[in-house]
Amino acid sequence: MPKVAYSEQEREQIREQLLAVGLELMAKQGIQHTTVEQVYSRVGISRSFFYTFFRTKEDLIVEVLYMQQPRIIEYLRGLMNDPSLSWREAVSKFLYSCCYGEQYGIAVLTIEEQQLVFRRLSEEGYSTFRKRQLILFGRILECMEVRADAECVGLFTNVCLLVMIVRRAIPDTLPLFLPEAADATVNFQIDAIVNSLEKLRK
Repeated sequence: MPKVAYSEQEREQIREQLLAVGLELMAKQGIQHTTVEQVYSRVGISRSFFYTFFRTKEDLIVEVLYMQQPRIIEYLRGLMNDPSLSWREAVSKFLYSCCYGEQYGIAVLTIEEQQLVFRRLSEEGYSTFRKRQLILFGRILECMEVRADAECVGLFTNVCLLVMIVRRAIPDTLPLFLPEAADATVNFQIDAIVNSLEKLRK
């Protein structure tokens, strides 16, 4: 017989499980290919109970992205503190990991996924997401010991998202790009970003 009532602590544990499973699935198979049913089934709850935690799949996606932000910072700090890596190697590895997020447990939105999610965000939700996004990229620059003023954060945010999105968009969304050169394109862009960051180091 299903449980009728849950304590606040139990509900919080279930919510954390939903987010953890959501991140795992979205990182591995993409956000579009991850269904609400896959998430709540893995956690062992019903569809109707799932919707007492998240009103829509888009709400789950945004919360997953928020949840992974401190993990991204922790991962970067580990790389920056690794004595076997130079500054350049650590930064390059971090950017590479973000571009190939499915191999590193990092969920990255494709162009289509960005459009889908942000069409359904309220104005307040979009404003909150934008603020948290800029805070994240500012903290990334600080961890890299790079100047993190508004201009640098804005440019860094865009160029990072650009290389991640292009990598995921070839060849389906960008059919005129050459898939056989996709990895080389990513490496070229990462090198260019690291070269620019090196000039801005504190």
